[in-house]
Amino acid sequence: MQSKYPAVGSVVPWAEPHIGAIATQAWANRQYGPDGLALLREGLTADVVVARVTNADEYRAHRQLGVVDGSGGSAAFTGERCGVWAGHRTGDAFAAQGNILVSAETVDAHVETFAATSGKPLAERLLDCLDAAQTAGGDRRGQQSAALLVVGPRQGAGPSDRLVDLRVDDDPRPLDELRRLFGVHQ
Repeated sequence: MQSKYPAVGSVVPWAEPHIGAIATQAWANRQYGPDGLALLREGLTADVVVARVTNADEYRAHRQLGVVDGSGGSAAFTGERCGVWAGHRTGDAFAAQGNILVSAETVDAHVETFAATSGKPLAERLLDCLDAAQTAGGDRRGQQSAALLVVGPRQGAGPSDRLVDLRVDDDPRPLDELRRLFGVHQ
């Protein structure tokens, strides 16, 4: 994710291996993450999770939510009060959404790049998607922060299922810095 909002990585992404991934955006409701993952753990599909958490939220008109379940099913929600251009696209194993964007082309570029980079490692695909979305216009307010979260089964002696968890909290070119940090991570 990338935003003009500072420290976007501390708010938006939630994920658990084999369970699913969640992105809460716009006037983000941080409870969507743990609540949504709990529902996914119960075996509910992405579309049911999106419906349950948004229907229970009186401020849903201001929110965005994207969910991908452990089977690759996806669903998203964009409230009608999410900003100048706000919307989402979903497909097999992805949900892409944005708000206060220059245009729909930002999300479309993200989706097109995700499809075009099939076969690459997920972290690299997501970095390419973020770059393509920014090139297509990105956040109409500009850039400030970015983050990359990829989870998977624990590997080696490491104590975490977070394979990649990188954040740029405040930088004039956060996507460049995120890619640099990914290189250090590798």
